[in-house]
Amino acid sequence: MTAIDFAAFVDRLAAASGDAILPFFRTTLGIDNKAGAGAFDPVTAADRAGETAMRALIRANFPDHGIIGEEFGEERADAEYVWVLDPIDGTKSFIGGMPVWGTLIALTRRGEPIYGMMHQPFVRERFAGDGGAARYRGPNGERALHVRRCATLGEATLMTTSPLLMNETDRGRFQKVENAVRLSRYGGDCYAYCMLAAGHVDLVIETELKPYDILPLIPIIRGSGGIVTTWDGEPVTAGGRVVVAGDPRVHAAALEILNG
Repeated sequence: MTAIDFAAFVDRLAAASGDAILPFFRTTLGIDNKAGAGAFDPVTAADRAGETAMRALIRANFPDHGIIGEEFGEERADAEYVWVLDPIDGTKSFIGGMPVWGTLIALTRRGEPIYGMMHQPFVRERFAGDGGAARYRGPNGERALHVRRCATLGEATLMTTSPLLMNETDRGRFQKVENAVRLSRYGGDCYAYCMLAAGHVDLVIETELKPYDILPLIPIIRGSGGIVTTWDGEPVTAGGRVVVAGDPRVHAAALEILNG
């Protein structure tokens, strides 16, 4: 199967998930809490419907491939090719009616992401990449994605979903970086990474990510010229604490503060 074939199939997955999810958006729907008492990690029928639709297509077309999804766990996770799915990244935004959520889809080969997409069906935007290049498609057409140059933290725009998601120690380290940048914004979930790939944001810092939160975004970030590592500067395929930058100078400066 060629890269073109992969891309065409991911488009089919995105369309199927969007068709399953959109009927629930900005409606009254039940919300379950996966985190239990004392925390809030919501899941809805829309999350489950989107993942169910994608899993059905993968099983029908690639029965030997594995699947790892946020809502329904693992199938053949040791296969050469494994699909990694997050039907709604940004469920809290979804249930609040805000359109800053997206469906994340990755194809990995021997654990490494080789193709990824973020699809936002409500605003009809798709961000995709294969690690070597990345592209945007939306209502205003299609274009290549490129990060922007940014020489210093003092010129940078920083995004994170929320510092409240970080533990106390990590929040303190994050705030030191935040104090050094020109502008910081909260919210966005997967959209923050795509805005970095599109050249609108310079730095994204997160913690406690799961593999399905970041694996689909890695080929987009790398394909647009960005850098993605852990806070320790290591590969980030297992999730955890993540630093993403469009310029290596900003990345290095952020790591120095986070580990100082």
